[in-house]
Amino acid sequence: MNNDNICALATPTGGAIGIVRVSGPEAISITNSIFSKDISLAKPNTVHYGEIIDKEGSTIDDVLVSVYRAPHSYTGEDSAEISCHGSAYILNKVVHTLIDAGCRQAEPGEYTKRAYLNGKMDLSQAEAVADLVSATNRASHKMALSQLKGHFSSELSILRDQLLKITSLLELELDFSDHEELEFADRSELMQLAKKIHERITSLAKSFETGNALKEGIPVAIIGKTNVGKSTLLNQLLHEDKAIVSDIHGTTRDVIEDTTEINGITFRFIDTAGIRQTEDKVEQLGIERTFKKIDEATLILWLIDAIPSLEEIKNIQERCADKKLIIVINKIDSNNSSANNIINQLTTTAPTLQHLEISAKLGTNISLLEQALYAAANIPEINENSVIVTSARHYEALTHANESITRVIEAMEADLSGDLISEDLRICLEQLSEITGGQITPNEVLGNIFQHFCIGK
Repeated sequence: MNNDNICALATPTGGAIGIVRVSGPEAISITNSIFSKDISLAKPNTVHYGEIIDKEGSTIDDVLVSVYRAPHSYTGEDSAEISCHGSAYILNKVVHTLIDAGCRQAEPGEYTKRAYLNGKMDLSQAEAVADLVSATNRASHKMALSQLKGHFSSELSILRDQLLKITSLLELELDFSDHEELEFADRSELMQLAKKIHERITSLAKSFETGNALKEGIPVAIIGKTNVGKSTLLNQLLHEDKAIVSDIHGTTRDVIEDTTEINGITFRFIDTAGIRQTEDKVEQLGIERTFKKIDEATLILWLIDAIPSLEEIKNIQERCADKKLIIVINKIDSNNSSANNIINQLTTTAPTLQHLEISAKLGTNISLLEQALYAAANIPEINENSVIVTSARHYEALTHANESITRVIEAMEADLSGDLISEDLRICLEQLSEITGGQITPNEVLGNIFQHFCIGK
């Protein structure tokens, strides 16, 4: 890492207050050179009132300067934060004045990258910073906070310690292989430990499905024939007029997506083209996309306003075999007796399928549908101590680590030599270490991680 002094705006412009961050070996002296008060000998974690002066000697703004000294700062370096008024002109002027005084503009994520390189946090915690900044719901906020606090890192640390125990005992056996009477490793005990590690890595890897859904939004496809009220239902669930509503069949010809939050969880609703036989090529393309979205969705809302045939029920069940399917009976406001007939038919032909009645037009029972969706999502209780994998990079590393520990178990069962087992143990350790950056992490990996951060973080 170079020793440049960096600066950047850490808050969006247009607010009442804006903050400019400065970090590096000369961060305090550079800030001191443009500040009306002498803070060169200021104590750490102190705040000072004064003016920022440009190179012509003119006052830019009255500000507060917070002083942090290494290693007790976010980056682990000497740092200063200038709090000034939120005018875009003032903030840009302060940044340019700092650049004239010896700083350079920080790259995206460079503050957090320096915090990682200076040992203030591991790589998984650094990634959690970006997740925390971009959190859009209560669940994603709690998951990011848990990772930032190091709960995921602690889990991995325990696994690494257990792997090191197996590795050290096996390698000790190899060092004393000439002394057959010496036994350092009880293979049955090591087997139990390896299986325990395998179970935990498997559990962490499986949590990625939940973590990714919570982070990106649980996909819900709204399907049904034309003119059953799919677009009206989408608008009700989103609490806005997102989709065009019309009595004309085939109005929705493409997929419409948007998200809303239910009980702190983001749901991504997908309004699809109505399923019917048509000669319209554009509408046919929309229907093909409907089937693709069914495959991508986790939950399916099958909207009906008439008694479905046995063939229809069978086709939907087959297409949604691995999905959570909820049948939604619409238009109860216009024909309640028809709804009763539909329910009676479904009770006979599809007793295991969940169904409920709504009026998408009037909003009747929409809250019940939202609660049914939340229950169907089957999301575990999320708190700040929960360990749920949300990163594809972490998932990939865990998958490879699991493959390695599986080979270790198979090798022990086959009573293979310790040197072969040790090689797979080493690979497993390396994969887990990649997650936290415990070893030297390649620059291209770091670049890929931090390029999506915002400037100033």
